[in-house]
Amino acid sequence: MTTQRPNFLFIMADQLSALALPSYGHPIVKAPHIDALARDGVLFENAYCNFPFCAPSRIAMLSGQLPSRIGAFDNAAEMSSSIPTILHYLRAQGYHTSLSGKMHFIGPDQLHGYEERLTTDIYPADFATTPDWSVKGKPVSGISFRGVVEAGLCNRNLQIDFDEDVHHEGVRKLYALARTRPQRPFMLTVSYTHPHNPFNTTQAYWDRYDHAAIDMPAVPAIAPGDRDPHSTRHYYLTRMDEYDVTDERIRMARHAYYGMVSYFDDKVGELLRVLDDTGLADNTIVVLTADHGEMLGERGMWFKMCLFERAMRVPLIFRLPSAVRKPGRVASHVSHLDLLPTLLDLAAGKSTPTVEPIDGHSLVPLLQQDGDVPTHDVFAEYTAEGAIAPCFMVRSGRHKYIWSEPDGGQLFDLARDPHEIDDLAGKASSAELEDSMLRKVHARWNVAAVEQDVLKSQRRRLFLQPVLTFANSHGWDYQPFRDASHEYVRGKTATNAKALSRIPYVDPVRPDHPRESATSD
Repeated sequence: MTTQRPNFLFIMADQLSALALPSYGHPIVKAPHIDALARDGVLFENAYCNFPFCAPSRIAMLSGQLPSRIGAFDNAAEMSSSIPTILHYLRAQGYHTSLSGKMHFIGPDQLHGYEERLTTDIYPADFATTPDWSVKGKPVSGISFRGVVEAGLCNRNLQIDFDEDVHHEGVRKLYALARTRPQRPFMLTVSYTHPHNPFNTTQAYWDRYDHAAIDMPAVPAIAPGDRDPHSTRHYYLTRMDEYDVTDERIRMARHAYYGMVSYFDDKVGELLRVLDDTGLADNTIVVLTADHGEMLGERGMWFKMCLFERAMRVPLIFRLPSAVRKPGRVASHVSHLDLLPTLLDLAAGKSTPTVEPIDGHSLVPLLQQDGDVPTHDVFAEYTAEGAIAPCFMVRSGRHKYIWSEPDGGQLFDLARDPHEIDDLAGKASSAELEDSMLRKVHARWNVAAVEQDVLKSQRRRLFLQPVLTFANSHGWDYQPFRDASHEYVRGKTATNAKALSRIPYVDPVRPDHPRESATSD
């Protein structure tokens, strides 16, 4: 018999802003499968990542802790193997945990609680991209702006190669789980690299959109000299000064990005179809999100690495059995830190303690439409390329505050100013509010200690990287393992393997009785 505890299918995109999806109000992008998931599920309208960069965002998501608390300062910072993640906690509850695709783990531990990885990762696992805050002047970056100015069509690229592999293994795993009907519930993560730059898509996805109808940024480019200090550094960090960024290049990049979103949407649709076809859908909670957003030319900014809404807002959709929650939308502010306690509570059917304090809060009361749910502030940070000191963000009610010691503060009323154009910081009328928000920053973070931790971590890794790669290097890149003795018609169960592999299986003796478990045959 199958367990009654829910399975989890956790679907991730890379660099997908919630504000680029029709279910969040975008008028042009076509994502019918995500739309359907949103209609059938619970959509969180104001979900945030906690760090607008790949690796730290994912580490925060899996650990339920702000990255600065666990040393995850940038895309070349490892997370200690002793830090519990969602996967460790679910395994403690008896779950099988499996990953197909990207998770951007740095260091020798490429699992962090996953029992198996079905593919390798797409980016390096070493310290090669460690920032160096000791270098003054123009930011040093390995980021290329060619992914924007050369945007457009392709027949194939590495992004597609990777995601086709990720998707194939994810689908294959769902079928395998359906065939064996294991006694343990499962948590399967399928994590794609779309729609991360470079912005290229195939003719089929390009043709889903009318090029002339592609919208331009709502907030036009701001000249580098008129930007706030971090945004000025961001301009040089992304090497925009090396290219002529014309309106047509912007339109091309946005067109390709929309096509890439549609590509990801089709993959989501097929995963959901496999759940239906295998009979797994009735007992599988689907969660869809992204690691962070994409500025996509707003304010003249691209990629992420800043604390504006386009980079920080992520989709977050849960599809649960109807007995748990009717479909709907939740306006409360939430973040990726809330995923760990939420999934643990859903798995156990009750509030689940953790072995150490976490920074998130369970979303189960919101999923259950409890009207007495307390509201929480959302906190985020940035300590990677382009920063010269730790940057912090607080979302509290209708207001959002961005602050760092050298740059000062930015204060926005998002209810009145969703595009973050009118900076209220420094205005006499906002002084009391700004002071209150700054107190929240200092209550959450020991600012000086975070900066010293970042600098010490950078010095160590900048020393170690050339040493570790000098000679006889043994990289940390993940090498997937496949046990051929358990595939196809092999091993001890070979006699029945072919017959039992059909989905849905029909018992030839009792054709009106579909098989419940392959292990009983």
